[in-house]
Amino acid sequence: MTDKTGGAAFPASGHPDMQFVAQEGMSLRDFFAAKAMQGDLSNSDESLAGYGSQFTDDQLENFAAFYYRMADAMLKARG
Repeated sequence: MTDKTGGAAFPASGHPDMQFVAQEGMSLRDFFAAKAMQGDLSNSDESLAGYGSQFTDDQLENFAAFYYRMADAMLKARG
């Protein structure tokens, strides 16, 4: 596990009759951030139709940074 990303969320150690596959996909940090965002949006009172149009780019970047802070806390809690 890497300190910053938590490693691969869905690592592939290889496939039958094939060599090692060097594709790790998304990191565990990305996965945790996506789940935090998904939970937040699914419990929002806001309509999701045109959701992003009511926020500035700076606001959306702040939301994204918040979800990654949550992901970092989850990684830290794992030890």
